[in-house]
Amino acid sequence: MSETKERPYHHGDLRRALIDTALDMLATDQNWTFTLREVARRTGVSHAAPYKHFRDREMLLRELARIGFIRLGESLTEAISPDLSSTRAQFVAAAQACIRFACQNPGLYRLMFSSDADKTIDPQLHDAAMSTFGILLGLLEKGQRDGSFRPAAVSALAAASWAQVHGLAMLAISNQLLEEKVGSAPVPAALDVLLDGMGCSD
Repeated sequence: MSETKERPYHHGDLRRALIDTALDMLATDQNWTFTLREVARRTGVSHAAPYKHFRDREMLLRELARIGFIRLGESLTEAISPDLSSTRAQFVAAAQACIRFACQNPGLYRLMFSSDADKTIDPQLHDAAMSTFGILLGLLEKGQRDGSFRPAAVSALAAASWAQVHGLAMLAISNQLLEEKVGSAPVPAALDVLLDGMGCSD
């Protein structure tokens, strides 16, 4: 594991300090193989201190994923400007914001969709993930109301949209969107194909 800058803890919010340290480690190493003991050491507290807030490493990982979904939701909301000319333009902006978030936070993004971020056992994580997914649903429903999207089941449109955008994000952070394979502008091109198939109009 590569070295990260240690964050000596002196006073204040221990839970926040542990989370910030873990987020730094995740961003630096782009994986979550660290232990609570290592998080404690780099935070500058005793090895037992994290257990006051997290009963195990998995609980901390789920909290990091929850924070990730909140931040992703904020990025999507910010991208969907009311000044954009159409629902299609808003959809593209949100999709690009999602892919940009993944590229800027590859370790966190992978964790959010990993088996270590089990949404079935953590209601708060589940709610954060569904709230972010709700932004996509809101765009699709808006597009159906204004005639931009075909009147298919919203769940089907959501599945197609999410599969495409998430797939592009995962390919991007793995450096797999190579020009010789997918052209010089793969994201806009793929989104155009998706939106045309969903029956969008400019």
